[in-house]
Amino acid sequence: MRAAVRSLLSALRVSQWTKNSVVLAAVFFALGDREQNIPWTTAAMVIPAAILFCLASSGIYILNDIRDIESDRAHPTKRLRAIASGRMPVPAAWIFAFLFLGLGLGGALALQPLFAAVLAAYVALQLLYTLALKRIALADIMVIATGFVLRAVAGAVAIGVKISPWLLVCTFLLALFLATCKRRHEKVLMDDLGGGNATRDSLAGYDRLLLDQLVAIISAATIVCYAIYTLWPATVEKFGTSMLALTIPFVVFGMFRYLDLVYRHEKGDRPEKILLTDAPLLVAIALYGVSVLVIFALFGK
Repeated sequence: MRAAVRSLLSALRVSQWTKNSVVLAAVFFALGDREQNIPWTTAAMVIPAAILFCLASSGIYILNDIRDIESDRAHPTKRLRAIASGRMPVPAAWIFAFLFLGLGLGGALALQPLFAAVLAAYVALQLLYTLALKRIALADIMVIATGFVLRAVAGAVAIGVKISPWLLVCTFLLALFLATCKRRHEKVLMDDLGGGNATRDSLAGYDRLLLDQLVAIISAATIVCYAIYTLWPATVEKFGTSMLALTIPFVVFGMFRYLDLVYRHEKGDRPEKILLTDAPLLVAIALYGVSVLVIFALFGK
């Protein structure tokens, strides 16, 4: 019984639920917006929205693992996944995939119809990614980044708040940065092992130089866009202060630390693990969150 539960949790990729914290982004910044004046009772509705995203995304993960069972078995680490290793039979995997998709989409419809529409769009995009787009270089990382934007939008519509276009751009770029770093790690790993592109078809369309250039461009763009967002007149008017710019150093440090992990420590294959286990990054994220709340409390209009 314990083995079955562990296999299920592995197939659900519970550690990757951290990605759905992006659903909370809109409400985090809306709480500092005195014009929207979101009460805590309304803001709390974003929590079940994030949970429903976790359920639906787990259903997609299982479908993805069923689809990629053969290529995962050729991967040095993915071969240990529940479905690829045989710990979870494929028929059971199909049942759990549709169960969690049904729970996520059904719960979303009960929570808020517009939120359900955004979640359905996310599921449709991920299905398209699993069936075709993940095999096309550049398109694969663009889809991943778009998925994070849909998460941010979903959090906003779940509680009926406005979300800044700049925040969506920053979300897209940050997700694109993480996805590109992951592709770089995979490319380097498979090249070093002499495994070619057997575990991911899109890797044939990448090389190290291209990925290094993309990482540099996207990381710079992310920092610049966030800096512009904090100083944009609409942002200053919205929060009643330009002090949000004081959080830029935390963003810069976080980006630099992640680049250090990717290039010097050869990490980057599992962003969700890095964000949960790397102490300097955790401290930077915590300080960023605290500084934003303090700025809203002390300097907001």
